[in-house]
Amino acid sequence: MKTAPLSGSPRGGVGKKDATELRAKGQVPGVLYGGTEQVHFHVNEVKLNKLVFTAETYLLNFDIEGTAYNCVVQDIQFHPVTDRIVHIDLLQVFPDKPIRVKLPVRTTGTAVGVRNGGRLHVVYRRLPVVGIADQIPEDVSLDISTLDIGDSLRVEGLNVEGCTIPLNDSAVVLGVRRTRAAMSADAETLEGEAEGEGEGGEEGGAEE
Repeated sequence: MKTAPLSGSPRGGVGKKDATELRAKGQVPGVLYGGTEQVHFHVNEVKLNKLVFTAETYLLNFDIEGTAYNCVVQDIQFHPVTDRIVHIDLLQVFPDKPIRVKLPVRTTGTAVGVRNGGRLHVVYRRLPVVGIADQIPEDVSLDISTLDIGDSLRVEGLNVEGCTIPLNDSAVVLGVRRTRAAMSADAETLEGEAEGEGEGGEEGGAEE
C-alpha cells in the first residue's frame, strides 16, 4: 500500500460537547484502537480530507505528540447534510497481523466488447482484501482487453498477490454489458429482416 503521514493531538475530553467544539475549530475527533488501549485524538480536517477523498488506500504513519503508530482508516462517519467528516476510527497495524482494507480497482487495456458497442460496468470500484500490511499492493489491476459483450470478471478468477478476497467466488467485479442503443439497433435490424422476409413471401405467392 501507499504510505502517508498524518499528525494529531490527544483529546482532552471525549464527550459530545468537546467533539462539537473541535469540529467548530476545523478538527475531526477520532479514536485509534487495535493496540493495548484506545487512543482518543483529533486531526486537522483539511489534511484528513486529502487522505480520505481520494481513490487511494493509505497505510498511515500517524504521529500523536511524538508517539508514532502505523494504522489504516477503519471507519468514517459523515454529516448527513454537509458530507463533512464528523468522526474517524483508525485501526493500528502490526507486522504479523492481517488487516482488511479496500483497494482501488484499476483496469488496463480496452475491452473487445466496448469496441463493439458495449459498456464497461464496474461493480466494485474498491475491492476488499485481507493481508499483511507490507504485502498488500497499492491497487487491484485488471486486464480487460479480452472481455467481449456479456463477459465478466469474477472473484474466482482474480489473483491479488499476498492477499485473499473476502467475497463469494462467484461475485462479479466488472463486466461488459450491451448498451440500450445497441439493443435498439439490433431490434430494428431484426424487424427490418422480418419485414423483408414477409414481403418476399407475398411476392412469391403472387407469382404462383
